[in-house]
Amino acid sequence: MPTALILLDIQNLYYTSRHTYRRNVDYNALWARATEGRRVARAIAYAIDRGDAKQRQFQNILRAIGFEVKLKPFIQRADGSAKGDWDVGITLDAVAHAPEVDVVVLASGDGDFALLAERLRHDHGVEVEVYGVPALTADALIRSASRFIPIEGDLLLGTAP
Repeated sequence: MPTALILLDIQNLYYTSRHTYRRNVDYNALWARATEGRRVARAIAYAIDRGDAKQRQFQNILRAIGFEVKLKPFIQRADGSAKGDWDVGITLDAVAHAPEVDVVVLASGDGDFALLAERLRHDHGVEVEVYGVPALTADALIRSASRFIPIEGDLLLGTAP
């Protein structure tokens, strides 16, 4: 049975699914699809912590599904802009755990991960499955993946507005 590392870029998934569909990702459905026929070595959800109760509830749901939740504080800059991404953390974990797995499942549409996907495939010999909202997933990331799985339909909660 193939072994999988599952990495979720929560901020990217939230904003791309809300923007495109006005719906949220169904993380139970994503888990079911990504783990089917596989043993999970590790599953990590990367999120920004704003400290509110609704967000803590969501994080607990992710933990109940089977994800380890890594949090980074939300940083508001003096000029009003915000900082809060996990690109480096996701990349470091992917490279660190690649030797232990057969497939890396990366749920993000961020084109910055295209180089990571290429390196994982070529240097570590692992398959890279990318889950992303088709309209907002970088073409470079789709091309660098072994497989692209669109987040649409049954991977979304509720019905289209």
